[in-house]
Amino acid sequence: MFMEIELKTVNITKDVSYTIQNVVASASLFVDVPLEKLATRLSNTEYNPEQFPGLVLRMTSLKITALVFSSGKIVVTGVKSEAAVPDAVKAIQKELGKANIKCTKKPEMKVENMVASGDIGLKLNLTELAFSLPTAEYEPEQFPGLVYKVPNWHITFLLFSTGRIVCTGAKNEKEIVKSIKNLRKTLLEAKKSK
Repeated sequence: MFMEIELKTVNITKDVSYTIQNVVASASLFVDVPLEKLATRLSNTEYNPEQFPGLVLRMTSLKITALVFSSGKIVVTGVKSEAAVPDAVKAIQKELGKANIKCTKKPEMKVENMVASGDIGLKLNLTELAFSLPTAEYEPEQFPGLVYKVPNWHITFLLFSTGRIVCTGAKNEKEIVKSIKNLRKTLLEAKKSK
């Protein structure tokens, strides 16, 4: 059965750490899902086809939410690790089973996005970084963080002057580690060039 994994802080170095906050995954259940039937049989759903073509399934005890589509595709959010994705999908299948929707094939799952927060171990001058980092956006009157899109990659960081970071766009934990290490190296090089 699905076991909620506690948020776990991972130390990359003595000064640099991160915690996975959310994993978004998609899955194909290979079964048609009658959304209206599901909405009437399960109390933990929201379905308004005029506004959105999918059904929202909230599993509050597990702290996960799934978007369920009639094609049998689902998107699950709220999972705290890559390893917990299969258990989350199984829990969703079990919930669908309560409405007599049987999934007989093994689902195909894919991590779409991982969000991690952490500390880069450096105090940051965001104004200077906005000029020295390509693809950086900083508008302090609208948001206190600098948005840094890693060139030629699908990773984006939010950087704060305290050294706190948010990393989004990773497909696995190795990408999180690699991108944070590269970010720290880039930031140290930017400091040296001043």
